[in-house]
Amino acid sequence: MTDTKQDKLLVEMSWWGMNGLTGTAGHASTIQEKVKLIAENGFDGINAFIPATDESTHWKELLEQYSLSFSVNAYPSSIEDMDKFMESAVAFGNVGYINAQVMRPFLIGDQALELLSGIDALSRQAGIPVFVETHRGTITQDLIRTKQILEALPTLRLTIDYSHYVVAGELHTISPEAEEMLQGLLPNAYSIHTRISNGEQIQIDPGAAGEHPMLPHFARWWESAMKHWRMGNRRPGDKFPVVIELGPAPYAITVDEAASRQTEVSDRWSQSLYLKQLVKQLWRQERL
Repeated sequence: MTDTKQDKLLVEMSWWGMNGLTGTAGHASTIQEKVKLIAENGFDGINAFIPATDESTHWKELLEQYSLSFSVNAYPSSIEDMDKFMESAVAFGNVGYINAQVMRPFLIGDQALELLSGIDALSRQAGIPVFVETHRGTITQDLIRTKQILEALPTLRLTIDYSHYVVAGELHTISPEAEEMLQGLLPNAYSIHTRISNGEQIQIDPGAAGEHPMLPHFARWWESAMKHWRMGNRRPGDKFPVVIELGPAPYAITVDEAASRQTEVSDRWSQSLYLKQLVKQLWRQERL
């Protein structure tokens, strides 16, 4: 019997996260080598950017060849920015959804709500879902503000990346108050970016077997987001995308902080594969 619920999970690899990989990833450098590496290691798709015009055909051929889904990132500061980006996404014609970092960290109140409502309206008109990411330096840069936004816009669709709130709030431990607020955003989760913060650094190594003490917190939030998504009114063909997004240096911790900041202390590709398996395990557990 086909497991239709299992089919709704979409585990994508971040194209940004493919930059500077060494160690177990080998030396994939060209677009084709990277796409092949992603596909052969069991990812369902790629989260990237709209390809340049002269690379569009090549990208489409590779995505079709390896049967990979494709999503893109947008960085709008205005409705006009989002409208222009949406035109490019529609023109490319192979975009499953758009992850938006709305680059207005100091915009609050009615102006912020107007911008977010306008972006959501453009999304629904174009037929391409847009998920607003919880991210430092953007309109959702802090937990309290994002909670207030959702109170005014309860149907706003989010990409959850709690590493930003953990590091911004120095959440070395998760208090009941913090847990309540973090759980409060998860009914609006339409996507997840997997990165683990320890409250001081944005991206840490979870350990070969997930032994880092912060991992259970993130796993709990990811599983809760999956549960809320499943409880929603889903249409046939809807997917829950999870992006394995471990950024290169200086996001990654390096041993040469005062110098070139390129020598990483751990193997990001190995970590990415571990997180991919963890996400699939959490999805299966939530289903049972």
